Amino acid sequence: MTVSIYPWRANNGFELTVDGENFFPKVLDAIAQAQTSIDIEMYLVETGQATAILIQALSAAVRRGVRVRCLLDDIGSREFVTQEREQLRDGGIELRIYNPLRLMRGLWNFHRDHRKILIFDNHLAMTGGFGLSDEFCLPDAQGQTLWHDQMLAVTGLAVVDWLALFEHQWKQTDGPRPGRPLPSLRRIRPPPAPDGKHGWARVTHMDSRYSNDILHGLLVQIRVAEKHVWLATPYFLPAWRIRRALQGAACRGVDVRLLLCGQIMDHPPVRYAGQRYYSRLLKAGIRIFEYQPRFLHLKSALVDDWTSLGSCNFDHWSLHWNLEANQHGIDVGLANSVRETFEKDFAASREWTLEAWKRLPRWHRLKIRMWGQINRWVTMWFHIKR
Repeated sequence: MTVSIYPWRANNGFELTVDGENFFPKVLDAIAQAQTSIDIEMYLVETGQATAILIQALSAAVRRGVRVRCLLDDIGSREFVTQEREQLRDGGIELRIYNPLRLMRGLWNFHRDHRKILIFDNHLAMTGGFGLSDEFCLPDAQGQTLWHDQMLAVTGLAVVDWLALFEHQWKQTDGPRPGRPLPSLRRIRPPPAPDGKHGWARVTHMDSRYSNDILHGLLVQIRVAEKHVWLATPYFLPAWRIRRALQGAACRGVDVRLLLCGQIMDHPPVRYAGQRYYSRLLKAGIRIFEYQPRFLHLKSALVDDWTSLGSCNFDHWSLHWNLEANQHGIDVGLANSVRETFEKDFAASREWTLEAWKRLPRWHRLKIRMWGQINRWVTMWFHIKR
């Protein structure tokens, strides 16, 4: 298989929108404005009011002559009922399902399409942590969505690469083919970052069987960071290479901060398993913040003026099984927007200190030990099976 590593593209525009009550209306507006094509690649799709609204909008687009294609993951869309899938098809929308579950596929069933990509008229691309569910898209009585997330809108030459990535996966709908050994990940050297400070963008992607371009790009930037490395992720089970790079940056005097989930999250055992790294990271000088108001679902990194936003969680599961895609950018305006988002979230978080961590209750330590050990066993088992 040929793996496309996309170059840095100049003269791009960016708009960052935080939380579904703000970005879902922009998605609907982009659908309403589309004239020729709408391409959607999505992991999470659930039955609900938000999904019904989107289906109506897409069907209306088809009626005015727009070609609409939707590529959904089989596991992520398991709660997207057959009746609604038929509504899409009856409305003239082309629907394909990535890697349908089949008994004979065995471990190949674990390969999932976790990307979140929306492309309009080959001119506007959106990516982030967006999922199509009421929790993501519709505000509650307090005017906020239950999940705290963001979407990045991109215009310019980078959209060409987003479209190429979508087209490639559209043709690979059935997913990986069983019956042959899993190849080792290729170590791909990302192209060097440009010298400019405005409008640069590079589409990066991850296919756990062939490429981990997103990871390599992040590691390169952390290793040359001079001022700060801020990383937000909901599922903190980082590869040892990421932990080592973060600790190395902190030891150089770089301001390293992690923005992670607090007690409000969809998979609490993952939080406990990841907390086994806290002590060593705190000792290295890394600051750890746990977000309190809602479930933090952001997947973003800010390294000096370099940014990365998209679908990748940087956990073991993403690195070994998922298709992922992120937008890397070098743009002062975008970096400032991401920085403001981080600062606002830090202020709404609990910061752990080493002294406070040492006073952790015994019952909490037992949970960390139990779930941490289970995570080690699962990770080791997957490595052996690969």
